[in-house]
Amino acid sequence: MRSSNPTAYPSLLQRLFSVWYRHTRVYTKNLLSNGLPPFLEPLLFLMGVGLGLGKYITEPMDGLPYINFLGTGLLVTAAMFTAAYECTFGTFIRLEFEKVYDGMLAAPITVNNLIVGEIIWAGTKGLFFTFAVLCVLMAFGIIKLPAGLLTPLVGFLTGMMFATLSLFVTSFVKTINHFNFYLTGIISPMFFFSGVVFPVGNLPESVRFVAEIMPLTHAVRLSRAVCAGRYTPVLLGSVAYIILFTAIFGAMAIRRLRRRLVS
Repeated sequence: MRSSNPTAYPSLLQRLFSVWYRHTRVYTKNLLSNGLPPFLEPLLFLMGVGLGLGKYITEPMDGLPYINFLGTGLLVTAAMFTAAYECTFGTFIRLEFEKVYDGMLAAPITVNNLIVGEIIWAGTKGLFFTFAVLCVLMAFGIIKLPAGLLTPLVGFLTGMMFATLSLFVTSFVKTINHFNFYLTGIISPMFFFSGVVFPVGNLPESVRFVAEIMPLTHAVRLSRAVCAGRYTPVLLGSVAYIILFTAIFGAMAIRRLRRRLVS
């Protein structure tokens, strides 16, 4: 039987929701400035690169016109970038400057609840940013319904995956400027070598091996397969990779951040 005590400890779902809801309230306070860029950024990129460079690339890439090839990759890069920034600069500011986590941990939630809530929130932003890019691609006629309807789910998984990696990096950082090494040295190269702007198969074999290890490669592969309706057994490997990557780096991030939060 459930306890009728009104002061009973909240359920796990309530604790995770409280973290997610807090971030949602803060994010939506400036909804216009926060919500408009996800629609404008892919629009500018498609016009500047996709429509411009696409005129000179006449051969299909992976069986898709270049503008379609590029667009289906941008769906998940938006989720990657927003999760990476949210769980590096955003988390560090909440941790070191605003001391938000000190107040949150005074409530009946644990460090594990707090960090998992952060990961879910980053996944939600990944879903929203992927949906924003999807709307732009549909407006351009690059993707038509019902193709691509599952891509926001891929964006959610991508956001959670990069949230765990970014939180793990954050657990080591002592100065906010050090995030530039992570964003410039790891996140940005993934954009170019994970099959977003050209197929991974075109890379030299040695570099292709590295590309297959990169987490964004598997997210792009899923996104492109969903949009093109090409479901192959290889995708099961990509799904397994994303789940394992998220679980492993999530566990390591929780372990390391717990030490900083309770010290």
